[in-house]
Amino acid sequence: MDFLVATHNMKKREELTRILLPLGVHVYLDFECGVILHEVEETGKTFEENALKKAVSGCVDSMMPCIADDSGLCIDALDGAPGVYSARFLGEDTPYPEKIAKLVEMMRDVPEEKRTARFVSVAACVFPDGTRFTVRGTCEGKIGFAPKGNNGFGYDPIFYVGDKSFAELTAEEKDAISHRGNALRALKEELKKYL
Repeated sequence: MDFLVATHNMKKREELTRILLPLGVHVYLDFECGVILHEVEETGKTFEENALKKAVSGCVDSMMPCIADDSGLCIDALDGAPGVYSARFLGEDTPYPEKIAKLVEMMRDVPEEKRTARFVSVAACVFPDGTRFTVRGTCEGKIGFAPKGNNGFGYDPIFYVGDKSFAELTAEEKDAISHRGNALRALKEELKKYL
């Protein structure tokens, strides 16, 4: 079965492919199936609301089942910020090294035991007949005192699980524990009910 994934992020598509291909699900980006996706304003107050908005829009644009996600970094010492605003923190066009530097600065005086945080990922799936569902995955960790590692993307260099940042993990190690990996495995289990 063919699904559209409402993203322009090739890494997300590759991750979805690795997890869903065993179910016979093939995922495509918009340009691969001749679809023009409308930009969706992420005005939801939750990851679920934003993921569903993108999946509904992608399904309407393509008339294909559509998967979309919304994810972010939630830092306890910052009352859950940047949260649903993770991509837009300091402005959407601000490079991640600047966003990371600002968070490190904001967390400068926070002691080790209070640096708890989690990555959250919500995947939404919408079918042309109106059927829809969301699943959530999380990964608990801590905010490091400095960025480390060259793998991954986004906030990975300052999010530590144990003594390694996400940016120091291989793709396989990260898939096994990451919020997105957990959400996509939950998505895979939920999709079995519909295939």
